Amino acid sequence: MLSKYVKVGDKIDIETVGHLGNDDSMDEKRQYKSSVFDIISEDQVKVAMPMEHGKLVLLPVDGEYNLCFYTSSGLFQCLARVIDRYKNDSVFVLVMELTTDLSKYQRREYYRLNCVLDMKSRAVKEEEGDVHLEKVEFLDTDITFNNGIMVDISGGGARFISRVKYPVGTEILFVFKLFVSGKLNEYKLKGRVLYSESMPNNKSNYEHRIQFVDILNDERESIIRYIFEEERKIRRRVKG
Repeated sequence: MLSKYVKVGDKIDIETVGHLGNDDSMDEKRQYKSSVFDIISEDQVKVAMPMEHGKLVLLPVDGEYNLCFYTSSGLFQCLARVIDRYKNDSVFVLVMELTTDLSKYQRREYYRLNCVLDMKSRAVKEEEGDVHLEKVEFLDTDITFNNGIMVDISGGGARFISRVKYPVGTEILFVFKLFVSGKLNEYKLKGRVLYSESMPNNKSNYEHRIQFVDILNDERESIIRYIFEEERKIRRRVKG
């Protein structure tokens, strides 16, 4: 079934499953981008070793991962484990063995729009943990908020740069504005940090990826509408 749908060159998402090792800091799920290098058999595939910030990610042998293949027939998913890794000519590859059958993967994809937007953020205080967002105060003069720059946004989350590091798993409050349908809207949202690392070229800044938490449908739809409108503007400029 693998060779029926998956072709050499197809893109793959590789997501960690469970523990990566003895270090508790590695328990958080991570996702890497890669591509199919070769199909060995119906249950073994070679993939290019993923890279992050220009460096190879050495996924451990016997590590188990969730694979999502982007094929011409749609998204397909399976579990697989690394059984070998080596250098093939100038390419570092992983040999992965499928441990479950390939199945159609149905998920709601949120398109990510690259952007440059001012935003403010701060960690959720302990006493605010179970408080609904409407009861949390957002004050423009609140010195506990930190300035940042949002560099991409989707209906499911965002990526931003800040001088303050928020550890993975932290819930944060953040405020930003979008111009939607001719009106400037302010968004006061809560997010959970999925990724946090220092910038490779500037160690005093940190890149964060967040997933929206408890976002209202109207807020999500408004963000998606903004993305569609910006995409149309970009296409018009390209057609020129």
